[in-house]
Amino acid sequence: MKDSLIYKKHNSFLSLKGKNKTDIIKVTSDIIKLYNTSDLKIFNKDQKKILKIVISDLKETVDQKIDDRSDKFNLKQNVLDEIEIIEEKNILRYLIHRYRYEIFPKKKILDEYPPYLQIEPSSFCNYRCIFCFMTDQTFNQKKHGYMGRMSFDLFKKIIDDAEKNVEFISLASRGEPLAAPEITKMLNYTSGKFLNLKINTNASLLDEKKCHAILSGGVKTLVISADAADEKLYSKLRVNGKLSKILKNLELFNKIKETKYSNVKMITRVSGVKISEDQSFDEMNKLWGGMVDQVAFVDYNPWENSYDKETNDITEPCSDLWRRMFIWWDGVTNPCDIDYKSKLSVGKFPETNIKDLWSSKSYEKIREVHLKKKRSLIKPCNSCVVI
Repeated sequence: MKDSLIYKKHNSFLSLKGKNKTDIIKVTSDIIKLYNTSDLKIFNKDQKKILKIVISDLKETVDQKIDDRSDKFNLKQNVLDEIEIIEEKNILRYLIHRYRYEIFPKKKILDEYPPYLQIEPSSFCNYRCIFCFMTDQTFNQKKHGYMGRMSFDLFKKIIDDAEKNVEFISLASRGEPLAAPEITKMLNYTSGKFLNLKINTNASLLDEKKCHAILSGGVKTLVISADAADEKLYSKLRVNGKLSKILKNLELFNKIKETKYSNVKMITRVSGVKISEDQSFDEMNKLWGGMVDQVAFVDYNPWENSYDKETNDITEPCSDLWRRMFIWWDGVTNPCDIDYKSKLSVGKFPETNIKDLWSSKSYEKIREVHLKKKRSLIKPCNSCVVI
């Protein structure tokens, strides 16, 4: 299959531009110095082993451009930006989990917990983006059983189980997280619990109360999903959405941040899906660049009709099987969101905890089929282009 038809989940940024111009050589030097002067007794044997590899790789790669296929750990711009907002005492711990997120999936290494956990506060969404599975009428209607909103009680149990075990968390999956009735309570509960907590939102429901919850909670990265710099194209891509409303909401967020939370270290990013030649990254950056820390385009992943596509000839295993796990609003746990109807569900939380779900027989069977280059035997893996 042509490379253009393969979606590399581990490096989906087509373009990323930020305000900061970080000196990668200085950051690398500071990390090495920190490693050499820190008391490593706080880390277990496996963590120390990872840190040793991280430092060795950084020494080797700092002056080189590393190919995406390389299994060497290196510092990309988004990682440099994340390091900049982390307290020095947590940087080595962050690098351990960043290594697990980036390199374990390449080497097909599995340990006790997923490097990344995606939690779905709501599967409902008020948009019908043309590149999203929300356009599937057999999915987006409540009568089919896929639509719902997570209770705070279930969310609390997930967070309690993940804390100190999974450091990379995303509050997003099939729906709009701010549509969850208890989202402010959820955000407040995450405060101080994770090194890297991200929330993805279309920002249409971003009101004053939610702004305060995001800024006072545990969020480290706020990603606003927007794909265009003019009203007409925005509404064409994000059906039911209005660009003017999003701009107004973002202005409100920035005002509250500047006046009430000026000391909060957080990355804000506008990220769009590149689906059309009509979309201009320069225009995106011109509109959004002054309002957020980063502007990005990610590659288009054709996931909006996973179950209707023909089988392709991809045999390379899906890296996400070693990278992330999804827990949806009702506790149903899935290895990916391409399979948005849970055909591959590996169990349910809290009946089974995160650790046991991650290493369950169901999960291992899927990984084994992929490793044997037989993903064509599993639907929707057989028509998915993610590697």
